[in-house]
This record gives sequence, structure tokens and C-alpha cells, in this order.
Amino acid sequence: MTWDFDPTLKAPVDVLAVLSLLCPEVVRDIEQNWNAPVSEYARHLWRPVARPASGPAIAARSILLDVLHQRLDLIMQPEEVGKALEEFDHRPVIQSGLHCLLLMDRITFDALLFAWLGAVENGLSAFVGFMGTTMTMETIGREGPGWLDVGDDKVNLFGMGRHKLCRKSACAAGPVTLNKRALEAVGDETDASRWLGTLLASQDKVFGTAADALTDLNEDLVADWDRSGMARPVFIDDRLAASVVARHLDHDGSLLSKLLLEPARRQRLERTLQETESGPFGRFLPNATAYFWGIREERVRKLVLENGHLIEPERPNGLSIPFERAHLKQALLEGVLLPNLFLTFLVLAILPRVRVVGGLRQIGYVALFHSILLAALDETAPEERGLAAELQVRENAWGTRVIDEKMSVREQVAGLPAGRLFPDLLGHYRSHTFAETTDDLKLVRENARWRKIGRAFGV
Repeated sequence: MTWDFDPTLKAPVDVLAVLSLLCPEVVRDIEQNWNAPVSEYARHLWRPVARPASGPAIAARSILLDVLHQRLDLIMQPEEVGKALEEFDHRPVIQSGLHCLLLMDRITFDALLFAWLGAVENGLSAFVGFMGTTMTMETIGREGPGWLDVGDDKVNLFGMGRHKLCRKSACAAGPVTLNKRALEAVGDETDASRWLGTLLASQDKVFGTAADALTDLNEDLVADWDRSGMARPVFIDDRLAASVVARHLDHDGSLLSKLLLEPARRQRLERTLQETESGPFGRFLPNATAYFWGIREERVRKLVLENGHLIEPERPNGLSIPFERAHLKQALLEGVLLPNLFLTFLVLAILPRVRVVGGLRQIGYVALFHSILLAALDETAPEERGLAAELQVRENAWGTRVIDEKMSVREQVAGLPAGRLFPDLLGHYRSHTFAETTDDLKLVRENARWRKIGRAFGV
């Protein structure tokens, strides 16, 4: 592959200096690919990862592959499943930062496109994207999973009243059907030929939850936008992470069981979490619930750990789940509990040695989660000492809003050839450098969290 670039161009030293305070591995990726095409940067992030070597990492990778196998069995033919698993085991990468939104959301579309570029440039048949589903159907006014962004307007995707949208979470709200009348009206007003027909093909389908609907519809959109099937998205979410955590809890001797359920180990873990939260990088930590979220009445609930139970604070009739292995496992499998971000990234990425590609806040908190786990390990135990040695290498990368196209998705796709939308964009991002596309890291420079960190450290 060849491309034109000015080799004298250098990444902005001040911005990289701030990032290097917490994420030197991210800085190395940026520096190596500053003058390369965006597609080459994506290819670099989907490079192979060293195989797990310690007992806890090997076990975590095995559990993740088993649960991922179950997910692939639902959407692929057996021969496709085997190939996708083999590819993932060699290049275990998960694109995170995908919101539980239709791909008509600009940031979600750009993030998925970036992952698709990484997969295609490495010749992969499939790639994995994590869609967080704990958000409410309406997060702020006319924003969130319950709304379809068509560029100049928002459509109520499921025809759910706004008082319900703000009181139900995407992973729990259901069953749902598409708002056929509102979608058909869009077709009368805009050039919707690149996506509307794909959605209306499911107009009579009943989905178990809103998250299921968004996953299925996004799979259909990508299949229509890339009819060559160059690389297929595999969407996973918090519910798959819950199944992985439950598998870890199958054994009371597993590392996760020890960290959560042995009082001395959990006390050490919680002390490390608190110290990190009060430290200079604490603003990156998402620490809104105690290890798990609760699901009650189609909504995600904050939980606290009191007297050996996970409970909803100040809600005497809310959830109350004994903080014991069997009860936690059952609640996870029944969909009553979901792991918080710390446990999610622990079992999907950090323990199984999977590279996770996310946004500007995520690269901060994943680095912190990594350090928290290191501090919580017992290095007198040989297996945990081996894991600590592996954790000296962090698999953490920036890939959400690297592509940050300002025009709406409807405008982006309107002029592109039907069935070749993604392949056509591949040509575009093979000819535009990382430096150009990120406008010399403008998004990082303007990010409030990273600016505060820079000021605090005098960088």
C-alpha cells in the first residue's frame, strides 16, 4: 500500500505529553501512525495480541471464547463461527464506545466504521463491537436509544411515550416494535433510500427488548451497506458480559470470586478503588454503583453493598441480593444484575488479554482499571504473580471519534453507491491521514478531562 504524506509533520508534543501521563501505549500508537492513513492506524490497532500465559488469563480467555461462541452460533453458520473464533483468538480486539443507538447516530456510525476498517485491512471475516445498554431510552431531550436521528429531525423509533422513554433502560425495555407510521413519514420528506427500507423490513417484528431491536437492525444496516460481506460486525453488550462474569463465579477459587467474595481481598480492592478515585486521575473513573447494576421494572438501578447484600439505596422495597457466589451468579443469569464497567472490562479485556479500542474517557478509565487490578493482586500466589507480569503490557487503544465526521449519517450515505457504502468509504480513509482526520488531535486538545489533567501536572 502507498500513500502521500509529509514525513516532517509531527504529532503535537503538548497533547501527547498529557496522554502519556496515563496512557503511554495510546501515545505510541499515535506516534507510529501520525502520517499514515486512518485505515492504516485501524489496521495497526487490530494487530495480534500476545496469548495469555498465566493461569487466570488463560482461564479468562477460555471463558470469553466459550461465551462468544454461543453468541456467534445465533448469527452465523458453523463454518463461519470457527473461522471468526480463530481470528479473534489471534487478534483479540473489541471496539467499545459504541452507544446503544442505531447506526444513524453519527458517533456510533463513525466508531463502527473505524472497527470495520481495522478488520478489513487485516482480512478478518468478523469483528466484535461492544454496545453499552444500561442507558435509558431517552437520556436527555430527544436523545438516546428511543430516538432515530435523521439529520434534521428526530423520530420516535418505537412509538413509546416520552414519560416512558426516560423511565426505561434499553437493555430491559420490551417487548418493542418499530414505529411504522413515523418511519414511513420520513420517506416522504427525505432521501432515505440508503437505510429506511432496511428498517421497514422489520416493521412487523416484535423484539424482546429495545437493545435486541437495535442490535438486529444495526446488523441489517451493515449487511445492506456492505453487500460484499467483507467483515461482519458481532455486537455484544452488558448482557454477554454478565454471562462471562457468571462463568467466572462458577468456581470459588477463581480470581474474580476471590476478589469479590473473600472479605480481605475485597477490602483491599475497595481501598484501591477509593484511592484511585481520590487521586489525580479520579475524574476518569465511572464509579456509580457497587460492582453491579440492578434491573427492576425495566430500568437499571444503582446498588450499594450493605450488610452483605446488594440493595437500592433509600428504597426499602427495591432489590436486595445476597452478596454470595450462588446468588450473584443466579441474578446475572436471570438478567437481574449486570456488571458495572470495572467488572465488564475486567472480564472482556484486561484478564483475557484482549485489546479494547474506545473513546477519550475510556482510554483513561481502562488504564486505571488495569492499575487497580494490579494493585489488588496477591503476588505471593504464583498464578497471580504471573498475571502481574503479563499486565505490564496494557492493551488499550483510542478508536472512538478518531473518525469524527461532522455531517449527519443521512447526508454521508445519501450520495454513496447502494450496497458499497462501507467499501467506498474505505477508499476515502485510505487516502486521508490520521493527522488530517483528527485535525492534529483537536478533539483531545479540547477535551475537558484531559485539559484539567494537563493543568494539574503542568504539562
